[in-house]
Amino acid sequence: MEKIKRFIECLIPITVCNLRCSYCYVAQENGKTNKMPEFQYGIKTIAKALSKKRLGGCSYISICGAGETLMPFEIVGITHSLLENSHYVNLTNNGTQTERINQILDVSLEYRSRLHFAFSFHYLELKKNNLLDIFFENIKKVKAAGCSFLVQFNMCDEYVPYLDEMYDICIKEVGAPPQIAVTRDVTNLKEIKLLTALSKEEYKELGRKFDSPLFDFTLQNFMVKRQEYCYAGKWSGVLNLATGELRRCYSDPSPQNIFADTSKPIVFQAMGKSCVLAYCINSSHFMSLGVIPFKRSPTYASLRNRQSAQWYSAKMQKFLSGKLIYSNLNLSFCFDLVAQIINRIYRKKRLTGLH
Repeated sequence: MEKIKRFIECLIPITVCNLRCSYCYVAQENGKTNKMPEFQYGIKTIAKALSKKRLGGCSYISICGAGETLMPFEIVGITHSLLENSHYVNLTNNGTQTERINQILDVSLEYRSRLHFAFSFHYLELKKNNLLDIFFENIKKVKAAGCSFLVQFNMCDEYVPYLDEMYDICIKEVGAPPQIAVTRDVTNLKEIKLLTALSKEEYKELGRKFDSPLFDFTLQNFMVKRQEYCYAGKWSGVLNLATGELRRCYSDPSPQNIFADTSKPIVFQAMGKSCVLAYCINSSHFMSLGVIPFKRSPTYASLRNRQSAQWYSAKMQKFLSGKLIYSNLNLSFCFDLVAQIINRIYRKKRLTGLH
């Protein structure tokens, strides 16, 4: 069983979606332009750029669109190419694109065992458009095919009268309550808040019934500035799948294009303490996988899987219970760690000398 070498968050600049959720980040930013993405590079180039050899090992690659991830037809070939490269792949989607899901599942069981679907449970939109049955049928199809899955919804005020319904239908259809994602108000990026009229305590109380570790961990880290040394950039990255621009993290101002010349090595350089973000925006991904190795955190799998309902296969559970440090604990890391300790000692001496 291979250990996770890197985590790559892949973003697709698509704003087309068949649902119209009020809390959608694209809608908040007035970006609902209904544009399909224009991929500047072909699937073969993307496959070479993200090969197991070039990334240094077996990686977890998560794909998410600003709109509906599964709408571009290219997503099928991209997903299959990543699976061919021995990676584990997540596809965040709204559970309604049946034809695309069927196409993606048209691979061997070995490939499907490394495939993870994150189903966003947009309850009111699914109900309004008579898509609830299709949503749950697709989840059951994915599970029957040997894939792993997650069901999650965005906690927001408009769901408050329907929380019991949402809980009950998930118990009935997928054997466990959904996990909960925190919904941000991103209309002012200088002051990101929870998208709610409630207090943080009231907001948190709403999720108590769902017993969601994903919700609890995300709230715990919401608007908490990280002070630790971060290995995002060395062990992980944020990639625009349409352009090939790879950033160390969301705050990295200088991306590198890793698609333009796949013969060149990727420069993996840690963010360290240079992050300017107010908090780790995707802590449930990055921190749970261990980009801050000396900050204790639950595993990615423990935040998402409902083990009582076996949402994850044994293979996926084991892989996503790993931390990035497990396969990056080498001489390079040790030298880096020693340098950090020395810098900390000298910094402490300098600060002491000023008083």
